Formats: sequence, C-alpha cells, structure tokens
Amino acid sequence: MSLAASGRDAEIAASAGSGARPQSVESRASWIVAATVLGIMSLSFGAPLIAVVGLQPIAGALGGERSVPALAYSLAWLGTALGGFVMGRVADRIGARWTVMFGASMIGAGLVVSTLGGAFALYLGHGLLIGLIGNAGINAPLYVYVSRWFDRRRGTALALISSGQYIAGMLWPAIFERGIAELGWRQTMVLFALLEVAVAVPVAGLVLRAPPDTTPLGAVAHGPSAGKPVLGLNANLVLALLSAAGFLCCVPMAMPQGHLVAFCGDLGIAPVRGALMLSLLLGCAFVSRQVWGLISDRIGGLRTVLAASACQAAAMAAFLVTQDEVGLFVVSAGFGFGFSGLIPAYVLAIRDLFPAAEAGTRIPAFFVFSGSGMAAGGWLAGAIYDRVGFYAPAFAVGLALNLLNLVLVGFLVARQRRHRLRML
Repeated sequence: MSLAASGRDAEIAASAGSGARPQSVESRASWIVAATVLGIMSLSFGAPLIAVVGLQPIAGALGGERSVPALAYSLAWLGTALGGFVMGRVADRIGARWTVMFGASMIGAGLVVSTLGGAFALYLGHGLLIGLIGNAGINAPLYVYVSRWFDRRRGTALALISSGQYIAGMLWPAIFERGIAELGWRQTMVLFALLEVAVAVPVAGLVLRAPPDTTPLGAVAHGPSAGKPVLGLNANLVLALLSAAGFLCCVPMAMPQGHLVAFCGDLGIAPVRGALMLSLLLGCAFVSRQVWGLISDRIGGLRTVLAASACQAAAMAAFLVTQDEVGLFVVSAGFGFGFSGLIPAYVLAIRDLFPAAEAGTRIPAFFVFSGSGMAAGGWLAGAIYDRVGFYAPAFAVGLALNLLNLVLVGFLVARQRRHRLRML
C-alpha cells in the first residue's frame, strides 16, 4: 500500500474515531461534472492532432520540412504546460467556467489562424492560441475544479478526466485523415474550430457551475513534514531529479505519437492505416492507464514510474527494428501500454514524497518539465528526419534519453528502499 493510501485511510479513521461523520460533497452532480469535463477535454485535445495526422500534406504545403508542423504540435504542448500557471490563477479568481469558455474560443481561433499563411501563422495559432491561452485555460483549471467536487473518490475522478487526451487520440485521427483526404488540412482545421466553439463553449457555460465547499474528511494531517529531507536528500533536489526524469521520458513519449502516421507513410503503409494505428496506440493507453493506477496503489508512484518507463523503452527499441504493418500495430499497442502509466505515477510519487500543502506548487513545476519534454520530442523527431530522411536516428535518440530516465528513477527508487529499511 502506498504512503498516500495509508495516509488517507488513517485520516478517515481519525475522523470516524472522533465521533463526527463528515458529510461528503460528492453527489450525482459530481459525476455529471466529471463526465462533462471528460467530454470537453476529449474535444479540446483533438485540435493539435490535426497537425499530427496531416503532417505530410502540411509540410508539403509549407516548404516540405516536417519539422514545421512537428514544431507547431510541440508548441501547442509547451504552451499548454506554461500557460497552466497563469490560467490556473485566473480560474481561482473568476471560476473555471470562464477560463474554459475562453480557452475553447481561443482553440477555435488558433485553428483558423493556423490556416491563414505560412509557418509563422501555424506557430502562432498552435503555440499562443491553442496552447498558451487555449488548452492552458482548460487543462490545469479543470483538474483543480473537478478535485473540488470530490472528497472520497477524488483519485478515481481525476484518473477519469485525465483520459481525455487518450479518447481524443482514439476518436479523432481517423476522422481527421478522411477530412484531410477529402477537403484538405486547412478546411479540416476550420471545421473542427467551429465544432470546438459550438460544443465546448455552451456546454461549459451550462454545466460548470461553482463547486461545493469542500470540507476535509479528517482534522489530522498526515504525510511528510515541510522542511524535512526527502529520501535523505534536499527536497528541491529530489523534485529537480523527478522533473529531469519527467523531461527525459516525455521526449521519447512524444515521438511516436507525433510522427507515427508519417512514419507509416514512409514504409508504404496507407495513411488511413497509420491513423488507425495511432488510435490503437492511444486507445491502449486509455485502457491501461486504469491498470497502472491499480499497480501504483500497490507498489507506489516511484516504482510504477520505473516499471512503466522500462515498458516504454522496450517499445521504443521495437520501433527501431519493426517495419511490417502487423508488427507495428503490436508495437504501437505496447507503446501505449507503457507510456500511459508514467505521468499519473509521477504525480502520485510527488504526493507521496512531499507535504500535501506543497502539491499546488510542486506538481505544476513538474508539469512544466514534462510538457517541455513532450514539446521537445515532437520537434526533435521532425528536425532529425529533415536532416537524415528517415526516423530511425530520431527513435534511437529517444531510446537513449529513455534509458537515462531509467537511471535517474532507479537511483530514487534505491534511495526510497534504503530510506524505508532505516525506518523499520
């Protein structure tokens, strides 16, 4: 059982022992809110995927370099990570409903701007509008917002909404592939912009009302103490190591996700099959995320990161040696299984290792590095491809960074094991 889980159990027991049975804030409305948020995220995270599915035709229309649409996709990720700091604070002041409505409108505007000219318009639309003030106004604020609707099954609810990206990956690539083939990538972006604004804005306005006042389940605080060493090391050093590990694992994580359709095209596999492969990859990620959640409850966040990162590294190695279509479907499914466990396990590790009061600063700080890794990975694969003309060197670089991640996380897992032995 993880430290976080035992802390929650002790907290509930303390509350029960005090004779005061706390009233839960959870209700049917809580799950309606969570389902609505899942739908909004599933729609909004579809916007950057048009650049993934349409990487080849977009590159052809803008000079032939695949690093251009790859960088646009990366900037959308980076903007989402960086903008979450500011948009989260704005949501605390004016409410998540308004940041979500604004963010959805900016995603629509970003898609339209991306079609207006050359590479600069694509970068501006994706980096600033879709990322920095678009999905940033949706992603981080909604995590905080949903957490306020739950006190007993908060982890389950957050795991549910965190799967919005995967549902987007399952649902939209095949649709985008048909739209691009029939209408072109510009028209596909404009139509999706209209859908985003027509659905997400009114739904957010109607459903995302103010959350109930959340009363803690117990009065006794549990978990690590502020100002104390973590695993026998300086607390900020441990966070720095976790953040560096997150960056290193997210660079390879982004490579197949951002370039799988184009990679298949280079091997003579039809774009519709490549899009289906991407959907399978993200679909497996959606299902296996729930499995990794059960694993992390048993072995803790850090060891789950180590196990999931090892699975991702094995899949990256398999991408280097697999060329046939059937084999790539299998490898894609395996890659989806591996990477899906990483980010929730990092968050769990941070909650286990640091005081709960510090989660609001340490978790967003980690997300800046993990989001930067996703951004760097998507761009780096395109840049290496433009220099050498094939993807094997890019995937090899991703594998090397993944192995370095295993070294860092392995070091922390060893420190954690020694620390627990000393506590016995």
